[in-house]
Amino acid sequence: MAVLRPAGEFDSTYARDMATVRRPWQWLLLLGFIAALYLLPLYANQSTVALVNRIGISIIAAQGLFVLTGLTGQISLGQAAFMMTGGYISALLVTRAGAPFLVALPLAALGAGVIGLVFGLPSLRVKGFYLVMATLAAQFILPWFTRHAFPELLNGAQGIVVPPPEIFGVKFNQPGTYLYLTLSVLIISTIVAYNISRSRLGRAFVSIRDNDLAAELLGVNLFQYKLQAFFLASVFAGAAGVLAAHNLRHINSETFNLSDSIFLLGMIIVGGLGSILGPIFGAILIELLTEAATLFGPFLVVLFPAAAGGQQALRPLFFGVTLMLFLIFEPRGLAHRWRLWKAAWRLRPFSHL
Repeated sequence: MAVLRPAGEFDSTYARDMATVRRPWQWLLLLGFIAALYLLPLYANQSTVALVNRIGISIIAAQGLFVLTGLTGQISLGQAAFMMTGGYISALLVTRAGAPFLVALPLAALGAGVIGLVFGLPSLRVKGFYLVMATLAAQFILPWFTRHAFPELLNGAQGIVVPPPEIFGVKFNQPGTYLYLTLSVLIISTIVAYNISRSRLGRAFVSIRDNDLAAELLGVNLFQYKLQAFFLASVFAGAAGVLAAHNLRHINSETFNLSDSIFLLGMIIVGGLGSILGPIFGAILIELLTEAATLFGPFLVVLFPAAAGGQQALRPLFFGVTLMLFLIFEPRGLAHRWRLWKAAWRLRPFSHL
C-alpha cells in the first residue's frame, strides 16, 4: 500500500525519504511511550509488569519469524526449540563457565543461530509443507537431546536452575527491574529487524518469498540467503530464550514446546506477516488472550467442566478461535488494519474504510 502524505509534503533528501519517524511530534510520542514503559514499575502492579515482560519476550521471538516467514516466506515450527537452545547455552555459560550475563546473552543467541543453520539446510531442497515437517524435527530432536545427552551437564529432564541476571553488580531479580532488561533488548531487536527489512538483505529475502526462481535468475544466491534467514530467526529466538530462562529461573526440555512454536507462528499471522508491527500487535493480542483465559477461566469452567485445568486448558481454545476469525475476516493481520486506519485518518473527511 502506498504511503499517503499530507498535501505539500515533499522529501528533499534520501535520508528524509527513508525516515520512519518523520515529524517532531511523532518523536515526542515515541519517546514518551518508551519512557512510560520504563516507568511502568512505578505505577503498575507486579502482575501487569510481569505480563509486559512476557509480551516483550514473545515479540523478540516473533520478530525472528517476521524475518524468516514474513520476509523470506520460509515457514518454521521450530522457533520454540531455538529459544530453548539459547536458554540452555546461557544457563551453562553463567552457571558452569561463570560468564557474565552481558557475555552469555549474545553468545547464546549466536549459538542458537548456528543450530538454526543446521535445521535450515532442508530449505535448500524443499519448501512449503515439506519444510514445515523438516523444521518440526527441531522440536523433537533438541528436547530429546537435552533430556538424554550429557546428563551430568544438562541434568536430564530436571533441567537447570538459572540465576537472575546481574549486570555491574545490579541484580535483575524482580519483575520491575527485569522489565528494564527486556525493554532494552526489545528496542535493539526491533531496530535490527526493521533495518533488515529495509536493507539489501531484506530485499533479497522478499524476492525469494515472492518468486524464488525469478530471484535466482536475477542473481540472488538462494543457498546463502535462505541460510541467513534461518540464522537470523534463530538468533532472535535464542535471545528471547535467554530472557525467558533467566526470568523463569529454570529451564528444561518442557519449558518451550511445540505449542509455543505454534503460538509464535500464530502471532505473526494475527499481527501481519510482512510488517514490522506484525510481531508487536500479534504478541500483545495473544498474550492478552492468555491473560483473559486466566481471568475468565472460572466462568467458563461452569459451561465446560472438563476445562477445569484453567489457563492451560482454555489458552488453546482462545487462540484457536482468534486465529480462525482472523484468517476469515482479517487475513492480512492487524498491521494491515492499522495502515488502513492511518490512511483513512489522512483522507478525512472523505475517507472510507
